[in-house]
Amino acid sequence: MRRIDRRILAHFDFVIPALIVPLVLVSGWLIGEIHPLLAHKHLVYVGVGAVVFTFFFFLPVRRLSWMIPIFYWFNIGLLLAVEFFGHARLGAKRWIELPFVHFTMQPSELMKPAFILMLAYLVSRNPPPYGGYGWASFTKLSFFILLPFFLIAKEPDLGTATVLLLLGVGVLFLVGVRWKIWLTLAVGFIVSMPLIYTQLHDYQKKRITDFMSEKPSYHVQQSIIAIGSGGVVGKAKEEATQTQMKFLPIASSDFIFAYVVERFGFIGAVMLIGLYALIIIHLLGISLYTHDPYIKVVSASVSLLIFVYMGVNIAMTIGLAPVVGVPLPMFSYGGSSYVNFMILFGILENLMAFRFLELYHRRGKKSFV
Repeated sequence: MRRIDRRILAHFDFVIPALIVPLVLVSGWLIGEIHPLLAHKHLVYVGVGAVVFTFFFFLPVRRLSWMIPIFYWFNIGLLLAVEFFGHARLGAKRWIELPFVHFTMQPSELMKPAFILMLAYLVSRNPPPYGGYGWASFTKLSFFILLPFFLIAKEPDLGTATVLLLLGVGVLFLVGVRWKIWLTLAVGFIVSMPLIYTQLHDYQKKRITDFMSEKPSYHVQQSIIAIGSGGVVGKAKEEATQTQMKFLPIASSDFIFAYVVERFGFIGAVMLIGLYALIIIHLLGISLYTHDPYIKVVSASVSLLIFVYMGVNIAMTIGLAPVVGVPLPMFSYGGSSYVNFMILFGILENLMAFRFLELYHRRGKKSFV
């Protein structure tokens, strides 16, 4: 009979689920207030998330690290397939329809865990020298960052592409790159901004124009009204008229933060942002105080991903950023984003909880799992 090694529990990070569970519970409650049918679907997503978390937690990630490049290039192949066999919706070709089952999948979402694991794999194979990566290593790493960026941006899905780009740049910054490289890239980006703008699609230019104009778009106007009406302590469900009377669009997903403030006011907004801040700081702490390249890159990546998603989502609901389809992490209604985060958390917990086994396997000793 096999038994669980107690060292797994000793190395398991219980802080992560303790911070995530309140987000999931509150989001399910609020989605139920907005749309009861969606709440049942959301519960299914939570169940799927728990299953994939468990699966990736017990998956021997380190011993299967040789498969990471295969996983990465498989997802690159899926992104290329979108160009030729993709299913278009609302002017964007981002989905692939699976034959016989009539189910569509979005390869750009699958690319996120593959992208993060590939960065971890590359950094583990070539750790940064003292002073950080030079141009040669930086160029090699940049290739694996820019390839999915351009493929996803071409769909077009500039929001997801930009998130991956920021994620890659942020990881390299934390891992270590010489400052002269960052200075050169910053100057190059500023100089090329007019050219980048000309390459945007018309709807993307319109979002920027709406953001820069004095009067915000209808969606943002209703969001600001909902946030302002919440006051300090918020309103009862029946009095949250912006959401209940359907003035606030997409209240259960993209603009769910506006409903949070309408229901719980300024205090609720501070508590929610504070909870996200605790998760981000905790994950950054894990990254900064470990010498394990896999744990360092994955924890930093998840932290940056939550920070970017949260920052962009909240900024767009209050009119400080263009409206893009970026969800509030582990809070907005939707399965793809939530399941992706559960995959990443399962991998991170695996890397931390089973790291002692790597030493035992290297020494030829057996362990019980």
